[in-house]
Amino acid sequence: MPDQQVHAAHQRVLDAAARKGIELDIRTFPETTHTAEDAASAVGAAVGQIVKSLVFVAERDGRLEPFLVLVSGANRVDVARLAAVLGEPDVRRANAREAGELTGFVIGGIPPMGHARTMRVVMDPDLGRFPLVWAAAGTQNAVFAVPPATLRILANATVAPIALGEDQGVERGVSASGGPAEVSAATGA
Repeated sequence: MPDQQVHAAHQRVLDAAARKGIELDIRTFPETTHTAEDAASAVGAAVGQIVKSLVFVAERDGRLEPFLVLVSGANRVDVARLAAVLGEPDVRRANAREAGELTGFVIGGIPPMGHARTMRVVMDPDLGRFPLVWAAAGTQNAVFAVPPATLRILANATVAPIALGEDQGVERGVSASGGPAEVSAATGA
């Protein structure tokens, strides 16, 4: 059987995991896994098991400081809580161009690690409710499954309450893809 070429974005994710001693199994699909609902349907999981990798930024000295937020697909980011956790009162959601430039990955495929530059990562504790969660693997149609504790290690994440559940309200504003809806990263941003 001939070797299949690994997509460059997937290889970056695999390499980042390998540096932490973790081997991943990336699953690709013919259809997009851009939204939490798409990803959940593709892998046969609950929407809450999908990791949305969302990029936020704060301006410092005329430059953007990026932050990655890993949130359950069933939840929405509470920007005020996130700002308090980060100690950044003027944090905002990155737009699509900013998110792509800061991570080196396409919107809809932003993984929890392997980014173009180092950034602080904050993880929604609700992801810990599941034995396995699914995160983007670098493209809009690829994901990998890991236990939440492994995800925290891979992303070097701080776990903090930064989200509202489905019944607690919705983050308002423009998404990283430019539309009004929050999109995910295993889905993206």
